[in-house]
Amino acid sequence: MTDRISRRSVLGSAAGLAVAARSPALAKAGKPDRPNILWIVSEDNNPLIGAYGDELAHTPTIDALAQKGLLFRNVYSNAPVCAPSRFGILTGVYPESCAPANQMRAVATLPKDFRTYPELMRAAGYFCTNNAKTDYNCNVDADAIWDIQGKTAHWRARPASDQPFMAVFNHETTHEIRLFEPTPGRVSPDMVKVPPFLPDTPGIRQDFASYYNLMEKMDGQLAERLAELEADGLAEDTIVFYYSDNGGVLGRSKRYCYEEGLRCAMVVYVPPKWRHLMPQPPGSEIATPVSFIDLAPTVLSLAGAAQPQQMRGTPFLGANARPQRYAFGMRNRMDERIDFQRTVTDGRWRYIRNYMPHRPWGQHQAFEWLAKGYQEWEQAHLDGRLNAVQDRFFGTKPFEELYDLAADPHEVRDLARDPAHRSILAHFSDVLDEHMVAIHDNGFLPEAMAGEGWIESRDPKLYPLEDVMALARIAAAGGTKALPRLRAALESPVEVIRYWGAMGLVIQGQDARPVQQAMLDHLATERSPHVRIQLSEALARLGQAETAIPALIALCDPAHPWQIRLHALNALTFVGDLAQPAIDAARLAADDERVYLASAGKYLLLKLTGTYSPSVAIFDQSRMETRAKPGNGRE
Repeated sequence: MTDRISRRSVLGSAAGLAVAARSPALAKAGKPDRPNILWIVSEDNNPLIGAYGDELAHTPTIDALAQKGLLFRNVYSNAPVCAPSRFGILTGVYPESCAPANQMRAVATLPKDFRTYPELMRAAGYFCTNNAKTDYNCNVDADAIWDIQGKTAHWRARPASDQPFMAVFNHETTHEIRLFEPTPGRVSPDMVKVPPFLPDTPGIRQDFASYYNLMEKMDGQLAERLAELEADGLAEDTIVFYYSDNGGVLGRSKRYCYEEGLRCAMVVYVPPKWRHLMPQPPGSEIATPVSFIDLAPTVLSLAGAAQPQQMRGTPFLGANARPQRYAFGMRNRMDERIDFQRTVTDGRWRYIRNYMPHRPWGQHQAFEWLAKGYQEWEQAHLDGRLNAVQDRFFGTKPFEELYDLAADPHEVRDLARDPAHRSILAHFSDVLDEHMVAIHDNGFLPEAMAGEGWIESRDPKLYPLEDVMALARIAAAGGTKALPRLRAALESPVEVIRYWGAMGLVIQGQDARPVQQAMLDHLATERSPHVRIQLSEALARLGQAETAIPALIALCDPAHPWQIRLHALNALTFVGDLAQPAIDAARLAADDERVYLASAGKYLLLKLTGTYSPSVAIFDQSRMETRAKPGNGRE
């Protein structure tokens, strides 16, 4: 993050003002003829807010805003962590359409002709500021797209009082890191009601209590910002949005494709003079799904600016507002751990598809495990003190999950294999397939494989999406009937097809034994490091460690891209004690300057040396703000 004011940005703003001065449609008698727009964004929040019915929450500012505005009951981030989510907000493009934006802390290449919403708003005559978080997961120059970017950015810096503004303020008070030390306040641990998927431990209770107390602090900061707006005489000319950038940070929240990871709060206040832009009267609740991919189209609609073709969302305010039926979410790599999930909800049902069902939900992630709640949850698992619902987090996943959110808001009763819900399962599966094809989902490409990116992935020779989707479904669904198809995929000239053939053989586990010799033969000639990693893990699980482990160790070498090394370290982690020869490779990774490699290496080293316990701090907090290289940073 930076406090620099880009000269290019200031010049761009001056050009916009010149246009406004020439056009009576853009400025009128010292007052904007279009609304100002204020976004107040909090970090890592589920709607644990009074206006949403939470009895423990003390959030009077948000509650009052909802009473005179609109409360969105079912609003979702498009990823359960900030960087992919913020990519979608900034660009109006699903992160999984422009890999590696779908991976946590990556640098996607935005096509040169794409324009972000602040650029489009500035072209429409708005003065645009961002204070101060960026985390856009792509190669955008944050200083260039805003009039002012940084900790000093404020609507008060606009050069003319009649210029409409778009101001964003990001409050980190409720960020995940704040849970790592207790926050005293109105809510104490004994007041908390622990959800059924979590054990009732002191650390988990403290995490919940701290979270509520941090929410109260954040609510007070919102009140201060709104007071500034009122003091400047701008309250009746400004549409105010409050929302959180992704779901919460309590157990099974951030990074996970459940309601706790994706469902956010959003309240919008529209002053009386702009009420014609509201779809319902003040004080109303909007129950139809809204997702953050809709935010950019919405502000463009309020500004009277055209929505570019690449933006896939739909405005939920303004003349072009129309309701959506579904909200889509995704997960690929989160921090140092690799997974692949896609999900869709209509607010009543949530469908989740797990393309890597052989990986547990609860993969150890070093930053996340700094929270006492995660440490105690895993320790209870190791001690055998969890019931089946609580222990499921540490097990492998089914291919599909289905939850009735009305009857089961905690998503503990998976209905995917219930014959009575077969038609609902099939419906949402079809909806998700259609969406993935429509947005050209890049998620089947592992990081650093040829074909990543908005443009590159549209080359069918590199990435025949529908063929890959069909194969990945067969691979992830499992069953021995898939073996011939998976074996044949290893012969494909297309790297990503071979990758999913090999992935399917990892998922098969012991059932892949009939094609063991074919895997050995292919490993001897395969040049793709991604495919070699999958073949090696599959062979290690079949007892071929003398061949597989050296192959994985070789791919941990610093000569390889960090993404390849990280994938290899993950494979070594999940073959258990068979990875003993990799101790030196783990030690080398543990000393790497990239935080994610270091975290993966340290964890593997502790496991192989028998010195791991959930309370061991693996994440190096001294490097949390490092931005020098991809693969670093906190969420």
